[in-house]
Amino acid sequence: MMYLKVIFGILIIFSTQSCKKDLETNHTSGNDKSLSPPNIILIMVDDMGWSDVGCYGGEIPTPHIDSLAAGGIRFTHFYNNARCCPTRASLMTGLYAHQTGIGQMTETPRPDDNSDWGTPGYQGYLNQNSVTIAEVLGSQGYNTYMTGKWHLGYHGKDKWPLQRGFDKYYGTLAGASSYFKPQGDRGITENNEPIKDIEQEGYYTTDEYTNKAIEYIEGNGEEKPFFLYLAYNAPHWPLQAKEEDIALFKEKYLIGWDSIRQARFSRQKEMGLINKNWKLSPRDERVRAWENLSPQEQEDVAYRMAVYAAQVYAVDYNIGKLRDYLKSKDLDKNTVIMFLSDNGACAEMYDELGSKSAGKINDPDFSGAVSYGIGWANASNTPFFEYKVKSYEGGIATPFIFNYSPLTSKKGGDIVNTRSSIRDVMPAILDITGTSYPETFKGNEIYRLEGRSFLPAVENGEQPDQEYLFWEHQNIGAVQKDDWKLVIHLADNTKELYHILDDRTETNDLSEHYPEVVDQLFTKWENWATKHYVFPKRL
Repeated sequence: MMYLKVIFGILIIFSTQSCKKDLETNHTSGNDKSLSPPNIILIMVDDMGWSDVGCYGGEIPTPHIDSLAAGGIRFTHFYNNARCCPTRASLMTGLYAHQTGIGQMTETPRPDDNSDWGTPGYQGYLNQNSVTIAEVLGSQGYNTYMTGKWHLGYHGKDKWPLQRGFDKYYGTLAGASSYFKPQGDRGITENNEPIKDIEQEGYYTTDEYTNKAIEYIEGNGEEKPFFLYLAYNAPHWPLQAKEEDIALFKEKYLIGWDSIRQARFSRQKEMGLINKNWKLSPRDERVRAWENLSPQEQEDVAYRMAVYAAQVYAVDYNIGKLRDYLKSKDLDKNTVIMFLSDNGACAEMYDELGSKSAGKINDPDFSGAVSYGIGWANASNTPFFEYKVKSYEGGIATPFIFNYSPLTSKKGGDIVNTRSSIRDVMPAILDITGTSYPETFKGNEIYRLEGRSFLPAVENGEQPDQEYLFWEHQNIGAVQKDDWKLVIHLADNTKELYHILDDRTETNDLSEHYPEVVDQLFTKWENWATKHYVFPKRL
């Protein structure tokens, strides 16, 4: 295994060396398959809240995801970039999203808009100064496959998955689609060819993305290891699930979001996922207490949550199907599996009881934002404050599970509290595969990695935190150092300061009490922003 290029101190050197010895031991024992570099499977779900799966406190039955956690490691302080595109950009490259060109969602110039955001940090597609996991592993002998949501540029085939290192691709290039009948600009693309119409009876994207992933692995052969990026669009809107799955949840959510939040909060404390002294963040002020809804409102919005739960449930049994296949082919012991969400729960379009009429739910011809509303998004993010897009914990905290038998079989179910981020996935994959990160790729100079491998935390149960973590999206910035987090509202230059060790649910703004900490953190954030193409962005 390669050593980390940046030395983080004697403790990290020792832990990395220990991790290396464990991997070498496991790769030189057992059958022939254990001698080969490990396969890598990276599973990302879309718009799922921190507490929606069972192993993070949720009531939705997710036995297969829970099994990954039981045989693996759960991270409690793993961070994303608050929204689909920026998170995926950092995941694929190990860089801050602005460095890759995806600080914002919209591609510029668009076919219908010649405006320019004013900085290369917001062009809306991956630039050539970044290199993807697929490009790096592919150049080192891996076969590389992707199924599901791309969302890293689609105006021009040069921005598509096959042009960014994947050998095979099946999925939607855009940000959302119908689950039953993807079509038009939100349709399915296979490799480099759009599929105009889906006429397959019983088609459901969550199932098909898994089926294609298994098909690709089936054709991989034994000569090369593979990298699979399985990016489900679930449970992102539109609300669309199979009727037999919805039926399992039709009565479950009539108890309401207040009861669900409290039950999840209690389980999280029992599991050791959160500090028992943290307060549950208040119910969103735009949301009524459940008891104040009319019986009809309760019934209607409980059904929306039932459909959402069915979407998560479908992801889980599809992960089970994939794992069963791996076991049947004796691939499971030499395959790394990582599971995470791209951002916190989604409250779009910010209606209390859900957006669009109930008639749009399960309409196969509708691809828009029919959703479950602020109240249930609030519950999905238990115990945190706020949602997708914003740099509060509810927007940037992600459930993250790492499962790899040689490293985690004896640590199954362990919880790691080390602060890590989406940028750390690339260096961890390079670390575990013994692959070097390039300084140039296809004639282009590549930015140095911003993340670091989290394998020492997996091996030792802890790792010194990175000194600073930074965020910016939609004019909201944040910086975290040690036990402090500063949230910055760039539009009006207001700032909030939270002591994250004691108050990760962000209930007590301390900015007026510690102005010197505010100034220090803001100066650091400005320096980062200037160097990482965040300025001169202003919405």
